[in-house]
Amino acid sequence: MEKRTGKFALITGATSGIGLELAKLFAENGYNLVIVSRYLEKLNETAQLLRNTGKAEVVAIAKDLFQKNAAFELYELVQARGITINVLVNNAGQGQYGEFIHNDINRELDIIQLNISSLVILTKLFLKDMTARNEGMILNVSSVASKAPGPLQAVYHATKAFVQSFSEAVRDEIKETEVIITTLLPGATATDFFNKAGMLHAKNVVEGELADAADVARDGYEALMKGKDMVVSGFKNKVQVAMAGLTPDTVLAAKVHKQQEPVDEKK
Repeated sequence: MEKRTGKFALITGATSGIGLELAKLFAENGYNLVIVSRYLEKLNETAQLLRNTGKAEVVAIAKDLFQKNAAFELYELVQARGITINVLVNNAGQGQYGEFIHNDINRELDIIQLNISSLVILTKLFLKDMTARNEGMILNVSSVASKAPGPLQAVYHATKAFVQSFSEAVRDEIKETEVIITTLLPGATATDFFNKAGMLHAKNVVEGELADAADVARDGYEALMKGKDMVVSGFKNKVQVAMAGLTPDTVLAAKVHKQQEPVDEKK
């Protein structure tokens, strides 16, 4: 098997939003790309868009990371193509809006599979290779949601709390190596996340100021390159996270609940 040359960044959820903006940044800075999405047509369109920059080789792999074995299969496909992954970006993630007792449990289990299980699998498999080479970087996209309980998005907030805790723990375990693990904590960002989560009518979406995905991606990219453990994107979000550390969880939960409640369209 012939090894591919050049540095490669693998990015999940790379066809839109923060993932796409991260792909552009890595391409601009000398990385070839492995982009991953479950939608083949959109994936191919994105690959061509990135190839048109003339700066990167782009390998497109269609995998549905909601599926139990998809992350293992993705790793095997990358290995079979002789590609060494220098940077892993676990960006793919989804949420579901609504009260926990009323939401579809199968949808919630799918979200746990995507946000947690697939991320853990990819991190473990590629991290083993990186530590063996004593080289590599992992960017796990967490969220400011990781810092507070999330009524009306209970499972999503909990999955991001897992991502944050998991990433910090593994970073400490490998601190004697040259491998870097960084977490990016965006706040509410102008992506397709809220549409997929069914929360376009939530107060923080309707009335809030959504961050630009390109700005969030740049914050994450720069933090990773500097070897930081984490970065909270946006000044208001930095303040929010700092305050969360000083606020009882019961108070935080009530505050988040109010922020995420549906807008009364009759008013």
